Amino acid sequence: MFTILRNEPLTAAVWRMTLAGDTGAITAPGQFVNLKLGGFFLRRPISVCDWDEHTLTIIYKVVGQGTAAMAAMRPGAVLDVLTGLGNGYDLRPAGARPLLIGGGVGVPPLYGLAKRLHDCRPVAVLGFNTADEVFGRREFETLGVQTIVCTADGSVGVQGFVTDALPEDASYFYACGPEPMLRAVWDKTDIDGQLSFESRMGCGFGACMGCSCQTKYGAKRICRDGPVLTKGEILW
Repeated sequence: MFTILRNEPLTAAVWRMTLAGDTGAITAPGQFVNLKLGGFFLRRPISVCDWDEHTLTIIYKVVGQGTAAMAAMRPGAVLDVLTGLGNGYDLRPAGARPLLIGGGVGVPPLYGLAKRLHDCRPVAVLGFNTADEVFGRREFETLGVQTIVCTADGSVGVQGFVTDALPEDASYFYACGPEPMLRAVWDKTDIDGQLSFESRMGCGFGACMGCSCQTKYGAKRICRDGPVLTKGEILW
């Protein structure tokens, strides 16, 4: 059980929630939590943005009734949360100049990753549709991470998609975002990397097999074997 400490809007549709509770099960950036909401049958899987020994932060977009209910919650409310779900990013292959590629609400887990990448010079490329949707830039820059913002309409930063602003000297990449963005990154990059996938989930811990996908090594469950998969194992 977690208690809401803060729940605040970052943009018109994107919110940041900070929760207090036992975070001992979270072991890697890129993992997710599964929230039980009153009045809804299925839990809501949300990636972990950041965590410490006693708190965790999630960033979510209001896209339906469940996330709208989350946005209406106030500090002091208690949530039933399954934590430490999924396999997160492996930091070991990062190299000297890892590339962090995020699209929309795929940006948050890359912040937790950036905080834990040491002895290297990461570059973050963050993609949004328009300037009104941009969030997270200041947080990455505060970490000392070179940050490139792209917007599809050119209202801020580089006009275009994240694949239009990828530096050529990257050693490795970590990506999270909508599947078309992940496919484009997979096609455009000549280096190895890891991609975090979104999927509709039933249980969130591998029992129902509802989020299975095919890889070069057979069927894998996004919730249990992912959400992070390596570039080399992905089948499109």
